[in-house]
Amino acid sequence: MKIIKDPVHGDVEVGETALALLDSPALQRLRHIRQLGFAHLVYPGANHTRFEHSLGTMHLAAVLCRHLGLDAGESDLVTAAALLHDIGHGPFSHVTEAFMVEMMGKGHQDAGDLLGEGETAGILEDRGLDPAEVAAVINGTHRYAGVIHGDLDVDRMDYLLRDAHYTGVPYGLVDAGRLIRATAGTEYGVALDASGINAAESLLIARTLMRPVVYYHHVSRIATSMFHLALLSHLEESRESVGALMRMDDAALFTRLLASPDETARDLARRLYERRLYKRAVYVGRGQVNAAAVQARTSLAESRQIAREVAEAAGVGEETVLVDIPPFPTDMSMEVRVREKNALVGLEQVSPLLTTLNETRREQWRLGVYTLPDQRETVEAAAIEVLHIKKPTQQDRLPV
Repeated sequence: MKIIKDPVHGDVEVGETALALLDSPALQRLRHIRQLGFAHLVYPGANHTRFEHSLGTMHLAAVLCRHLGLDAGESDLVTAAALLHDIGHGPFSHVTEAFMVEMMGKGHQDAGDLLGEGETAGILEDRGLDPAEVAAVINGTHRYAGVIHGDLDVDRMDYLLRDAHYTGVPYGLVDAGRLIRATAGTEYGVALDASGINAAESLLIARTLMRPVVYYHHVSRIATSMFHLALLSHLEESRESVGALMRMDDAALFTRLLASPDETARDLARRLYERRLYKRAVYVGRGQVNAAAVQARTSLAESRQIAREVAEAAGVGEETVLVDIPPFPTDMSMEVRVREKNALVGLEQVSPLLTTLNETRREQWRLGVYTLPDQRETVEAAAIEVLHIKKPTQQDRLPV
């Protein structure tokens, strides 16, 4: 047993299995993967990593295992999965997720191949753990997957607390202790006891408030879109393997782009390095666009095609226009065990607030078109025409 000091949870106990895993290359790489991608361009303190988040998630998972009364083998399985749940992330975390999904056919939760071979697999097997079962907990197909894979899981508890701590944003406060005490084991997995509804609502409010302020802040979205074009341009020119690039850490991939054979990739990487970012030409909600039409064009290839159309209509270089179409947020929910009825019901059935929060999340969605500062008005007019956007009023126009 070892104790590690954590700025969010205090003393974190690390057992023998976790201690062996901590020094594996797969986990040590997470020391060099930023938790929040380019959020440090908005919040200078947001330089925390996936490594410390993984430690925090493991800590909360261990607390929850004790609360649920899991035996030593089950606890070892769940805490190992919690510690390893983010090893599948590419550089800059969710910034590169689209490349993994669209070009490799898997997301960061599909970590079976990383767990099934090499040093990590050997450590798990030496400790009596099946790498495939650990992967099942991570990807959401195991009975105990709800511990780290749900709307009220320990993964979300840790990242909300941690992200709020490092950004200085006060909206991510979560009563993790109360939520864990209100978590109940069922024959299907884990559910929330009715006594924890208020704590659950508090977490979901935190997620809703943190979304536009941190996770989808427009500066982060602009930087992410610039990075996407830099990487796309680099891949087209260099013909490098996407898989190989996704196994790099932040610094290695950024260095590769700064020295790319492609001029656009180099220029965009240099702009990111010096924080000379594109600006918003258009930034509109779902009420100003044909929602069904734009949601059918969220892929990297489709976004670039729209950007080319806008650039052509505006008479500017296609590399100076970026189109950002995030997917619409999915509804939050959670199964709640209602004692007096001895049944499991959806949280929305016992919490009217959930419907409001889900609608708020939908209203927070924004489509962005970004460009060089001196092209904003020209690109705005072209984007309105190409995307059939309802023209914004004077009050809707955005500051530089």
